[in-house]
Amino acid sequence: MSALAGVDHPEEQSEAEVTLISRGISVSTRVELVSSDVIVVRPSAGDFVERVVASVGDRAEVFWNSDGEIRALPAEVLAVEPGAALRWRLQVTGPAEVSQRRTAVRARIALPVELGFGSYEMSGETADLSEAGLRVAVDGFGIPPETGSTLDVVLSLDDGAITAITTKGRVARFQARGARWALSIRFVDLPDRDADRLRRRVFQALREERARLAD
Repeated sequence: MSALAGVDHPEEQSEAEVTLISRGISVSTRVELVSSDVIVVRPSAGDFVERVVASVGDRAEVFWNSDGEIRALPAEVLAVEPGAALRWRLQVTGPAEVSQRRTAVRARIALPVELGFGSYEMSGETADLSEAGLRVAVDGFGIPPETGSTLDVVLSLDDGAITAITTKGRVARFQARGARWALSIRFVDLPDRDADRLRRRVFQALREERARLAD
């Protein structure tokens, strides 16, 4: 691909969000290869409940962060490659441009989080985070929350601020992994000031990750 990395396509070994348009599903991925109008990504294992969500021919959009702005390009699923690490081969079908919609970029980051569900209180840490929500692993007990259940969320950010972010979250996905629960949670009516704090922390994590990969 004769194009500028980071601008015309995501950089290799960076994070990208892939939206499968017809399925209405967005998945966090790692970009493994960019070559000849083909992008190979490895979907995050935590985004799957033991199922493959992409099929050959699915239309997709690829979103990534480029110096603080969100860029996007259209693509089509060319191949789904199963194995120890699932990979999607995406055929680029058009030019990249600045995204016209506000896309929540995710970063892998471990931060302490407290969840309240009825009379239960659970402690864990995030697996990834965005201004739209988080994935978290906690020790499970009692009756697990169903999809759509509302939780109290207290998230501690290491951003220098004294106060934690306290908000409501709605369970988007639940999976039991032995004694551990994996929850995907979307924030409900998150104030703009808290969304700004989360966005800054996510971009910081992405910059730190790129710096580690460059060493």
